[in-house]
Amino acid sequence: QVQLVESGGGLVQAGGSLRLSCAASGRTFSGLAMGWFRQAPGKERECLARINWSLRSTYYADSVKGRFTISRDNAKDTVYLQMNRLTPEDTAVYYCTAGRDGSILDYWGQGTQVTVSS
Repeated sequence: QVQLVESGGGLVQAGGSLRLSCAASGRTFSGLAMGWFRQAPGKERECLARINWSLRSTYYADSVKGRFTISRDNAKDTVYLQMNRLTPEDTAVYYCTAGRDGSILDYWGQGTQVTVSS
């Protein structure tokens, strides 16, 4: 099992930035692909970004491309989501995920709330 704990959420004004962190523990971090999802009230869960173990491959949803950056520090078993130029439409609960063999859906964090005020 892998445990994921997100941090860094909070309230920010439109145009501001936040950096989310996700610390992994338990089974080895090695080889895990990592991702970030979000879910806003009344909306479907959305995959925002993913990064593979070797850091050679990343994916971004069109809604965040150019504003959000996913990164990871394998020495610290931590993945990050840098979020810039936030808008009220980015308000949601943000989830860190992890997985193996091409998946990022095997493990989920508890989520952290991000609220962007206008």
